[in-house]
Amino acid sequence: MAMQWSRQEVVRAVTTCLLRADTTIDGYSVVGVIAEPDCMLVLFRWRRDPNTYALKIAFPTAPESPWTGLSVTSPDAWAADVAALLSEELGTGLVRPGRRLVRDGYVLLDTHEAPDVCPAGFSISPVPLDDAVPSLPRSQKTSGSPPAQVAAATAGCWLAEAGMDVTTPRQSIAEGKLVCWLQASVDNARWRPFVGQAAASWEDEQHTVARLDLVHIRPEVPSEVRDALIRLTVFEAAEAGALRVVTAIDEPELQGLGFRPACGGGFEIYTGSVGSPPDPTSA
Repeated sequence: MAMQWSRQEVVRAVTTCLLRADTTIDGYSVVGVIAEPDCMLVLFRWRRDPNTYALKIAFPTAPESPWTGLSVTSPDAWAADVAALLSEELGTGLVRPGRRLVRDGYVLLDTHEAPDVCPAGFSISPVPLDDAVPSLPRSQKTSGSPPAQVAAATAGCWLAEAGMDVTTPRQSIAEGKLVCWLQASVDNARWRPFVGQAAASWEDEQHTVARLDLVHIRPEVPSEVRDALIRLTVFEAAEAGALRVVTAIDEPELQGLGFRPACGGGFEIYTGSVGSPPDPTSA
């Protein structure tokens, strides 16, 4: 069937649909829609991330849903399926994989053939702090024990049992500074053994700068797992509100992930640039 809608009609329908509150999901808000010669750019914010993201949406070449592939009868119906598709993909991690290009004040996401954020055969997940509470000795489970003290006492005990040092993230919990604490394991039915961890804490009281405190993998584990732990730590920090992540860790792999020398020493990365092509002038 021949396309009878003008691009202006499509842009207007998509803008109206995406800006309606009932088409958004938790943590996702549309900033606007920009028409370009070959596509539309949907600009949006994600959770507490201070960056503005952009995603390319191709203009329709036929009156078919971009979500289901079925026929649609109007630009409004097509736009509604664009909104549904975006909501579905955002809910399954659209922002994290893929390459990024910082452009005109926003971060353009390239999701074409985006790799998985975690290497095959391994799984990365947050360390579940709530699981620490039942493992406390009965004598320590008092009604007045602050949750942070409870979690700091036993959180990540399974990582400690696997030979990993959990002192730093536990200290961040006790001080109320923990941004995230991630664990890596073999991807099997038991999610065992644990093979790595990474943790970040808040560097400033405004919660705009996070510090990558540690990243560790067991010697036999591929370096891609370490890279994934760092990437996901930066993503977690961004979604918690960090504009920048700093670290004193001096490893060559950090530069490949986008970290650059910081003025005050150590290294830093702006959260919108992780996964973007390296700048040859900054080498």
